[in-house]
Amino acid sequence: MNELVEIAGLTKAYDAEHVAVNNITLTLPRGKIIGLLGPNGSGKTTLIKMLNGLLAPTQGSIKVNGSYVGTDTKAHVAYLPDRTYLAGGWKITQILDYFCDFYADFSREKALEMLKSLNIDPGTRMKTLSKGTKEKVQLILVMSRNADLYVLDEPIAGVDPAARDYILRTIINNYNPNATVLISTHLIGDIEQVLDEVIFMRYGHLLLYTSVDHIREQHGKSVDAYFREVFAC
Repeated sequence: MNELVEIAGLTKAYDAEHVAVNNITLTLPRGKIIGLLGPNGSGKTTLIKMLNGLLAPTQGSIKVNGSYVGTDTKAHVAYLPDRTYLAGGWKITQILDYFCDFYADFSREKALEMLKSLNIDPGTRMKTLSKGTKEKVQLILVMSRNADLYVLDEPIAGVDPAARDYILRTIINNYNPNATVLISTHLIGDIEQVLDEVIFMRYGHLLLYTSVDHIREQHGKSVDAYFREVFAC
């Protein structure tokens, strides 16, 4: 079965006037890097939180690897939130211990290899690291899992261009090739080189789901240029 994520009639309404995700039906295949794109308020983060079981849908359903989102799917989804969540007083080695205990698919060896490649001392406490280095450590933790679905919320925001290049290389070189990576970002021009497909969202609605090649062939534009045209920004 090539389908990894099956979303059917998905809606999240906080109240009658605030519908963050509005009746989305979507199927995502395995083995793709997919951009989740849209302006602020389009529903991207709400969709991501529902994929990770952090928010419950108002209506509709999500399946990951054939199971409805819940306790079982957490073992198959690796999530990178858009902000630092690791305790500043912890050493990286302590965080590695935690991930080893919590995730059966976590590879301490892979994490240590990536830390070594960046000259990051595992004995360092998180609070002593720069923002860019913290971002790298968090990404290393996520990409050291052998997950089916990697969900990355703004993985390159707030870091310098060199750090962005490293993050993109890490994503490409370390995810399970039978898995899918879903990346939410505003920095489309920096990331479209690694994307296979894109999802456009606006006001909670699914506007477009297509391949990057289709956009380039049919519209003669980059994803960034086409996005700006569609959203008139």
